Amino acid sequence: MASRGGNRGRSQPVDNTISYVQCDGLTAMKMVKHCHEESLNNMEVAQGALLGLVVDDRLEITNCFPFPKSDETIDEEEYQLNMMRRLRRVNVDHFHVGWYQSADVGNFLSVTLLESQYHYQTNIEESVVVIYDTQKSARGFLTLKAYRLTPQAIAMYKERDFTPEALRNLKVGYENLFIEIPIVITNSALCNIMMTELTEMVPEEEGTHFLDLGTASVLENHLRCMMDRVDELNHEATKFNKYQQAAIRQEQEKHRMLAKHAQENAARVAKGEQAIPEEEVNKLFRPIPVPTRLNPMIVSGQINTYAQHISQFCSQSLAKLYMTQALQNAKDNKQ
Repeated sequence: MASRGGNRGRSQPVDNTISYVQCDGLTAMKMVKHCHEESLNNMEVAQGALLGLVVDDRLEITNCFPFPKSDETIDEEEYQLNMMRRLRRVNVDHFHVGWYQSADVGNFLSVTLLESQYHYQTNIEESVVVIYDTQKSARGFLTLKAYRLTPQAIAMYKERDFTPEALRNLKVGYENLFIEIPIVITNSALCNIMMTELTEMVPEEEGTHFLDLGTASVLENHLRCMMDRVDELNHEATKFNKYQQAAIRQEQEKHRMLAKHAQENAARVAKGEQAIPEEEVNKLFRPIPVPTRLNPMIVSGQINTYAQHISQFCSQSLAKLYMTQALQNAKDNKQ
């Protein structure tokens, strides 16, 4: 995601740990299969661990396994350790390099995801989170993206201070919570040969669904989700405006009481009595707690993600439309 401001972004620390992610084709298919199975069965979010290794500035993902479903009888940490031990026995890469999660029409940004990635990235510096969008991919738009927390976001979670002043000092906004890492899917030479042979065996009419124009439902879901997030952001803005109004009223009342207190002290000094300290007045006005700005920032990030997906989706749909129109014209000319 883009950083906030032109000149300001140059002074911010940049995450250069990983340049791109190289994912094995079989691993990508395992992630896709798991995410689609969970979305069809119980509509729950599918999550799993990514295994691989780091080579220079390249993160190679060579294997993965799903996390167990929410069950009180299963210890998730023990389950992951047992899986990695067994993979090590069969000489499979067992180093933990991140995790993956399914998403529905781009709805993946949340407090839980931020906290999970923070713990991963502080324990394993090169770790990433891979997001797979099931609904968009089912319509012919493969959506497999990798993200990492920016250094500013990591500093924000270390401080655990989500007030407007703290976020302003750290220069953290919804634009620079995550940085997207390019993904490259690779296969071995034998896999490429096999896929080439399978391509020749697939009938020509089997690939026509990639030109399916019935994608209005995906765009409609994107717009509905964006409307919901805009309403939520408006609610958060109203809450923050009420806090500001209450803080201003309290400050005005405090100044009025201090002025009255100063007059009373002047009268007491004139009578030769001891002045009352200002701390007595300050005790009457407790500071109003500042509402956290983490949730509004996440909602703003979701709106930004939806806007980017809608823009990309519309451009791809228009390309499909023009391509289909050209094919239809060519067909008509032949007839």
